Amino acid sequence: GEVIQQRLPREQLQALSAYAQSQGVSLFMLLQSAFALLLSRYSGEQDIVMGTPVAGREHPDLQHLIGLFLNTLVLRHWVDETQTMGEWLQHTKDTILKAFEHQKLPFEQLVDRLGVERSLNHNPLCQVKFVLQNHEQDQVVLPDLAMEQMSERQIQLRFDLDLTVT
Repeated sequence: GEVIQQRLPREQLQALSAYAQSQGVSLFMLLQSAFALLLSRYSGEQDIVMGTPVAGREHPDLQHLIGLFLNTLVLRHWVDETQTMGEWLQHTKDTILKAFEHQKLPFEQLVDRLGVERSLNHNPLCQVKFVLQNHEQDQVVLPDLAMEQMSERQIQLRFDLDLTVT
């Protein structure tokens, strides 16, 4: 797939953060809900489903371990165009918070419970992914080990559309 990068000016990011705070939502919730609205408008669909990765490190013993503990959280939104933006953001906030209550359920178990057919070509529950990378990416240094960051082009995507906001 094609990778498109666009830089947001600092002033716009600050304005978005201030608006999110005024609405009582996180920046993730604001950006994810705006993306869901955009997808709804372009597709004409009201049922918008997307996945987002969660760290999978809730237990304190996992905090300092090296390894991938990611889980995919599926977010499903029903877009109601009669809602105001404030109402939509509160709806989205509720949806996301309820989804996060179940983040410990492994994605594979969710797929099994729903009886969805699996494929190596695409994600079984959603074809859209949304990620907000809002943490510092420190360089990890380990003795006698050489590491390098994988470029976007080396990562095999299993989604039709992947929006990563850094």
